[in-house]
Amino acid sequence: MVQIVIILAYFFMIAIFGKFAKRASSEQEYEGHNLGLLMCIAIGAGEWLGGTSISGVSEYGFLYGISGATYTLANALGICFLALFLARFYRRLNVSTVPEIIGMYVGTNARMVASAILWMIMMLVGVSQMVAIGAIGETLLHLDVKISIILFGSFVIIYTLIGGMNVIGNTNIVHMVFMYVGVLAVLIFELSNIGGITTLVDNLGDKYFSISTIGYEKVFSWITASILGACTAQAGIQPILKSKNEKVAVQASFLIAICVAPFGIIIALLGIISRYLFPEIVDGKLALYTLILSLNPILSGMVMASLIAAILSTAAPILISCGTLLKRDMYDVIAKKKRKDLGIARILTAISGIICILLGVTFGADAQILDFIYFAYSLRGSLFIIIVFSIISKNMSEKTAIISMIITTFVSLLWVINKQLSGYYLIPHVTETYVAVFTTFFGCAIGSLIHNLKYKEI
Repeated sequence: MVQIVIILAYFFMIAIFGKFAKRASSEQEYEGHNLGLLMCIAIGAGEWLGGTSISGVSEYGFLYGISGATYTLANALGICFLALFLARFYRRLNVSTVPEIIGMYVGTNARMVASAILWMIMMLVGVSQMVAIGAIGETLLHLDVKISIILFGSFVIIYTLIGGMNVIGNTNIVHMVFMYVGVLAVLIFELSNIGGITTLVDNLGDKYFSISTIGYEKVFSWITASILGACTAQAGIQPILKSKNEKVAVQASFLIAICVAPFGIIIALLGIISRYLFPEIVDGKLALYTLILSLNPILSGMVMASLIAAILSTAAPILISCGTLLKRDMYDVIAKKKRKDLGIARILTAISGIICILLGVTFGADAQILDFIYFAYSLRGSLFIIIVFSIISKNMSEKTAIISMIITTFVSLLWVINKQLSGYYLIPHVTETYVAVFTTFFGCAIGSLIHNLKYKEI
């Protein structure tokens, strides 16, 4: 009962912050405009710290120790890559979406294909957040999974539609503070109870505090996927594209990385503590939830609210990025002119949110839906390679870009399906991320070569 009260109080606080945030009066404000440093950090960091950073990292912490934190450390590294090489360039282009960049260098049709792929990626990530919030509602609050998804999902849609990026930025500031306060409070409390890190090392062994325990293959795969994601994921890049200036874009990117990196270490440590306190747990996904339920009601209520905050902070930027992709790269292109229509932008955001909820309700009890999230992530590799080729090479045609993206989509999908059915990759140690990168690279290279040969013949 105490936990429910704390969570309701938290939602009330979020509603108050949302109420006093500046409402979007135009499409430009709705999707973000002249965002300051704090707003860029809150929106960007919140997008990276969602359900996977909690449930996934805590599970890896329970199974492998501190090396489970390399997931968020890899994300931080990818964001630093964005800050060093692309943030200033992206902001200088004065665009709203990643596919818009492809459209500038390759063509309108390639822009629409890229937008469709990226919208699908963002939608699957949104579904994963709905599945995560359903699991939290069921495990910690004893609510039905479907009811949890509908309640929390609807809340996100409503406050996103009301104020757009301004409300998301303001509420994400609260989310970020509450996330860190909640998990740090548990970490300090538990470490003081068990006698500190030394107790964990003595009882679990040094391997739980080695960065290599999880395996270098997985670490390198995460780093590759994170660099691709940081440079092509619409939800994470949109606040950078909409920042006040190039300086803010670069500074915000570095500071987002600083916010993201420590969170994974804290969550991994909580997974290790769960391993020490509850060695009988069979399913690592339940480790963090078991630890939370063992706390006193007030502290457990705070942590429950912080976990929900983490997911809400990710879900809202994803929904608004989906709406932006549909409006900017589909609706405006088909209409053949830019219509500044706030109503259409809100409707497309709402449609994206409702689809996420419906898919979450449908697949909420089926964890395998999360496996296809990795397929979606792999497709970001194709977009990254297209962007690089389109900027560097003058010989890549729009036809080459489109064919490369389509072939990569099918090859990556088949790669994941085979892994699901057989349990192993067609080529050992070659994940769908690498397949996407290689397929697009060779597609673009061969297509550019053919285009160049034809040009010489003419």
